[in-house]
Amino acid sequence: MSNTLNDYDNDTAYHRPVMLRECLEGLDLQPTGRYVDVTFGGGGHSARILEHLTGTGHLYSFDQDADAEREAQKLARPQFTFIRSNFRHLFRELQRHGALPVDGLLADLGVSSHQFDTPERGFSTRFDGPLDMRMNPDGDDASAADIINEYSEADLHRIFGMYGEVTNARTLAATVVAARRGQSISTIAGLKKAIAPCTPRGKENKYLAQVFQALRIEANDEMTALQEMLEQTAQVLRPGGRLVVMSYHSLEDRLVKNFIAKGKFFGEVEKDLFGRTNVPFEALTRKPVEASAEEIALNSRARSAKLRIAIRKE
Repeated sequence: MSNTLNDYDNDTAYHRPVMLRECLEGLDLQPTGRYVDVTFGGGGHSARILEHLTGTGHLYSFDQDADAEREAQKLARPQFTFIRSNFRHLFRELQRHGALPVDGLLADLGVSSHQFDTPERGFSTRFDGPLDMRMNPDGDDASAADIINEYSEADLHRIFGMYGEVTNARTLAATVVAARRGQSISTIAGLKKAIAPCTPRGKENKYLAQVFQALRIEANDEMTALQEMLEQTAQVLRPGGRLVVMSYHSLEDRLVKNFIAKGKFFGEVEKDLFGRTNVPFEALTRKPVEASAEEIALNSRARSAKLRIAIRKE
């Protein structure tokens, strides 16, 4: 394998990083700074961060995916450490590596292009393959097939409605339960066939994307993991450090927005007896940054991306 950063140009087949320039500017990179990319994925953002680091500068990148770990080997150099872990263990892992505090943290949420384009991972509606969808297929978490075949109708209704925002979630859950009585549903094609009766005509792609999103979020406990990671950012970032988070659906973006604005995910901001707030971050972007039309034309995945940038208060 080559060890050049040029392996990670914007047209890499493995993963094309979204809003690369905006993310790097948001981090306000300093050559000797200490940074964290909690979503290594295909390494596109990490590679560009490393280009800015010299001397004592260092990048710590997280990912729980074995494929990502193999990609990370291409970036082997003194300024880089790959951490095979879920980002929900952010503080523990950085502390273990003697890496606290850090100057900036980047989170590019969602699924990498490589994961979408690998049929056996089960993330994409475009291929047939096993219903897996786990970010760490070597782990013990339930796969999408386990969820489809073992969850109660009530739980399926809950995840389809909450995580997929499917309008006919109740009917969909009942349809799945009825279909699995005959035989287990273990493939993408099998799931598509099972839910065909409640898939709206002319809107098949959008509907299937919502269903798959719900299963993927549940399989990876994504919402809880995101909340746990965000809650630790105030501990790991130094005062003045940058928090840069890019999300791809409204559920993620709402959590990020609320955390930056209120220091919590639900409810109103808390105030002391004098009416002062104790929110750890200050938003540098009042509205989320979105990809340009030119970038969307080159990379359709950028269409739904929303980037929020905040600074750790003194």
